[in-house]
Parts: sequence; structure tokens; C-alpha cells
Amino acid sequence: MKELTAAPTVVERVYQAIISEISEGKLSPGSRIIQEEIAQGLGVSRQPVQQALLLLRNQGVLQNAPGRGLMVAPMDLDYVQHMYNIRAVVEGLACSLAATKNSVLAAKLGPALIKNGFKAVKSGSVTDMITTDMKFHEFIYRLSENPLIGPAMDTHWVQTHRVMGEVLMRDETPRNIWDQHEEILNAIIKGDATGAERMARKHITMAAKFMINRMRGITKNVENAAPVTEIRAKK
Repeated sequence: MKELTAAPTVVERVYQAIISEISEGKLSPGSRIIQEEIAQGLGVSRQPVQQALLLLRNQGVLQNAPGRGLMVAPMDLDYVQHMYNIRAVVEGLACSLAATKNSVLAAKLGPALIKNGFKAVKSGSVTDMITTDMKFHEFIYRLSENPLIGPAMDTHWVQTHRVMGEVLMRDETPRNIWDQHEEILNAIIKGDATGAERMARKHITMAAKFMINRMRGITKNVENAAPVTEIRAKK
């Protein structure tokens, strides 16, 4: 992990660094996270670390550890199912609005995102797969022109990021979702609001089933594990 320098967005950068460590499997459920170690490892003061950890605890990503500090919270499968239920509705709405309002812009900018997504899957990089997936969905939110959709999905994306990382780190054949993304984009480009919404809902529903089935197997293997993991600065 790279050292971070003082900046107006240092709290956000610490926050994202911790989320990345969790999603990439470097900090597994049960891993202890002590703010002094994080501050030293990232090259920042304790204050931004405290703020970032508070945000993550409030979002349920972290929880109090026995004795001292915080630990990575285990994933609650019921919560994950509820989260995907919400996402299916909101993603469907976003795609419907995007098809109605911005089919031309979708045609101009969307294909590059699809190309990057296929490239990420081929590379096998968990970080790239998660990043390209998030960029595609955020693109759809912008096309919808509904300013409430993006902020409403932010908290859910934190947990989605975690779920995807948990699964992709342990799945030898990551599910290629980009054929579905391409179908959704094509519907938006055609201005097919009904089709785009239907495909988006189906896409999220299928993703939920896939992720939860994989996580059921993962949870059995990690629920009793609580390794101590430190974040150290790279030299």
C-alpha cells in the first residue's frame, strides 16, 4: 500500500485504501485493524484514520474487536440479499431514465467502458474487475440525470465492493458479467427504456444469486478465523 500525503481529501483516500485492502482479501473478516498501525502504514496522522474508521464502522464494514481496536465485520448474508433487492429496483430505474434521456451519449461513451470491462476480466485482476464494474454503473447513474441515484447507491457500493472482492478472490472462473452489461447498454442506446429496465433488474438478480451462493461457502471457512493483519508502508 502506497503512503499517503496530507491533502484535503486524505480521509477519503484512507477510507478507500482500507476498503481496497478488504476487497482484495488482504484484510479478511475477523482481521483486527488498529488505527496506530494504519496511520503508520499509510504515512498519515491518526486524525484522518479515526474519521475513516468511524465511517466504515457506521457502514457496518468494521465492528469493535474484543479488547482493543476494530476488526473487519463478517458479511451478513441477509443484509447482502436485502442490498441487492434495493439495487435491482434503483438500477432498473437508472437504466430506464438513461434510455429515455441520453441514448446518444450512451452510444458515444459506453462502448469504451464495455471494452475495458472485458479486458479486466481477461486480466484476472480483482481490483480492475471491481473498478470497471463500478465505473459502468456510475456511468448509467449519470446518464439517468437523476441526482439522487448516485448518492443513494454510494453506501450500497461499499458493501457490493466487499462482496465482489470476497467472491472473486476465491473463484477460479470469475463470472463474466460484461455480456449482460453490453446488452443493457445496447438497450439504452436504442432508447428502449422498458427493455433496459428489465435487463438491469435481471442482471442484479442474477448477480445476487451468484454472489450469495459463493459467499455461503466462503463464510463457512472464515467465520471462526480472526487473524491479526497489519498494514505496513511499502519501502
